[in-house]
Amino acid sequence: MGEIEGYQVRPGMFDVVGATALPAGVNFTVHTHDGTSCELLLFHNGEEEPYAVLPFPEAYKIGDVYSMIVFGLDIEEFEYAYRIDGPYDQKEGLLFDKTKVLLDPYAQAVTGQRVWGEQRTKSYHARVVRDLFDWGDMPQSRRELSDLVIYELHVRAFTMHESSGVAHRGTFSGLMEKIPYLKELGINAVELMPIFEFDETVNEREVDGNRLLECWGYNTVGFFAPNTSYTAARETNHEGTELKTLIRALHENGIEVILDVVFNHTAEGNDKGRTFSFKGFDNKIYYMLTPDGNYYNFSGCGNTLNCNHPVVRQMILECLRYWTVYYRVDGFRFDLASILGRNTDGSPMNNPPLLKSLAFDPILANVKLIAEAWDAGGMYQVGSFPASRRWAEWNGRYRDSMRGFLKGNCWEAWNAAWSICGSGDLYGGYYREHNERYAGYNSCVNFLTCHDGFTLYDLYAYNDKHNWNNGWSNTDGSDNNLSWNCGAEGQTDDPEVLKLRYRMIRNACAVLMCSRGTPMFLAGDEFGNTQYGNNNCYCQDNDIFWLDWTLLDKNRELFEFFKFMIDYRHRHTIIRKKLPDALCGMEGMHTHDLQAEKLTIPREARTFSVSFIGYDPEKGCDDFVYVSVNTYWEDVTITLPHLKAAGAWYLSVNTYGDENGRYFYPEGEETMITHEFVMRPRSVAIFTGKVFC
Repeated sequence: MGEIEGYQVRPGMFDVVGATALPAGVNFTVHTHDGTSCELLLFHNGEEEPYAVLPFPEAYKIGDVYSMIVFGLDIEEFEYAYRIDGPYDQKEGLLFDKTKVLLDPYAQAVTGQRVWGEQRTKSYHARVVRDLFDWGDMPQSRRELSDLVIYELHVRAFTMHESSGVAHRGTFSGLMEKIPYLKELGINAVELMPIFEFDETVNEREVDGNRLLECWGYNTVGFFAPNTSYTAARETNHEGTELKTLIRALHENGIEVILDVVFNHTAEGNDKGRTFSFKGFDNKIYYMLTPDGNYYNFSGCGNTLNCNHPVVRQMILECLRYWTVYYRVDGFRFDLASILGRNTDGSPMNNPPLLKSLAFDPILANVKLIAEAWDAGGMYQVGSFPASRRWAEWNGRYRDSMRGFLKGNCWEAWNAAWSICGSGDLYGGYYREHNERYAGYNSCVNFLTCHDGFTLYDLYAYNDKHNWNNGWSNTDGSDNNLSWNCGAEGQTDDPEVLKLRYRMIRNACAVLMCSRGTPMFLAGDEFGNTQYGNNNCYCQDNDIFWLDWTLLDKNRELFEFFKFMIDYRHRHTIIRKKLPDALCGMEGMHTHDLQAEKLTIPREARTFSVSFIGYDPEKGCDDFVYVSVNTYWEDVTITLPHLKAAGAWYLSVNTYGDENGRYFYPEGEETMITHEFVMRPRSVAIFTGKVFC
């Protein structure tokens, strides 16, 4: 035992990073490689000046790790931070400044962030968290990725609009109030845009009298702390309780939780950005630096995390373990994941140690790992990511080829056909049973829309982006949207244009839900949500980005179509994965030309079909699904395969609609089709084969 500043202290638990509450005190552990001394700062709640400064004695240091137990502290009565001294040499990447107040990189709660939009002009502090949450005996999900239907949403934007009808708008509790809606829709996984602590006021601007906040959440402040402004209740020293309650409720309703995580950069920015944590602890370790000490910018956000440095690699692994164990998260989607495969000098690595360590970590063994397999530095690794047969990818080829084909780019026919069939040319699965890099259909996340780009409605309402409200003269956001306005740009009252738009949305939904791999779509697509042509809403914390729930009643017919297609996918295992060979002897998957007997489609086909056939052990009979896509603007007659077993084809979906305005037919109400079927202009038809079981 020793005494510092009137506090009884002793060397701490060096292998337990962060701040940990003990029965008689608090253990503080932190590390710095090039720092020469460390001070612990204690603050009264909400105060900027420390009431106590406790320097770590040299005897309280092992290797690069400082650790100290401070006795007599009540975790409800203080906040904490650090100061690190050491050399300052910008060209060498050393930025130590003993006057800087630094946030603990392992902080489980960040103070001063409770009120959304309230700008913090001074330092970040941390708070000690006591975890009393009881998960009971809830088992971890063992669903395969290909069995999921993923629904991407932003916690705040999902319920912030006054039309959401929830009591706690824009919060984890507000999302929990919407669980009955999610169950009705039929999705079984939500992918939450970043919920780690971030500062939305970073780079705050005013444009045309409107306050712009970086609301998406991709500028991380603390990787171990939940965003406190997303909570309806104040959770002092119990931060994370509301989020855990949400996750438990989702699990109880059969819905998995995937977190969008950002390990490619932090909110500290470039050389003009603030020093509030990582820069002050070990700038040249946490960030990729050029030979002259500047920041590489492969993220497009000013700095790039040095992910394959052993210290950073360890932090990322510990972070993912923490969220898996203490929040029971089911998976992670890694933003700009190609950065995770870059070396400390920014060069691509053939066998990145970080990616392999995450792939084979025992704690993460059942967790979904999903890569956005590109970055802002020019790396594009869709189909070539170092996946170790463990990682999945956002299938960017699916998005681009299907967007193009569905709007009429016939030269995308072959890529579109591969995409519907599960992108076996990229990931294996059917045509190649063994793929050294990927795990077949469990490596493929198919999507047409996500937060980054047009909503599904806007994809068929705008030829061009309309990002003027962002304040960059419409220069931000992608110009390659592969969209089509169906004859009028933006809002219109033209009934023919609107009719075509909603048919194109149904086409997109039907194809997505009938493609091998895991479907993902953006929240609100199911009822025609619009962002008014803005394809980069990162700074629009307003009606542009918030979901307008009045559209659910207005477009109820579209919502019912999404419900049916999601349920259809759940009911037909053959769409999701390869099954044993069909008893009828028909092959398991094929493309088909207009005449079903022709199994090779023209390179520039405007109409083609895909068949999925196999024996479903749970049903005890063969499962037949035939998906036909017509992107031509006129009627096209197709034929259906002859069913070798006694049975017939039944029309389950026709996105053009029948004379009664019906677009789908529940089981038992389908229309039997003989051998031929007339595909109406720009439509999708789905047929279900029925045989005696």
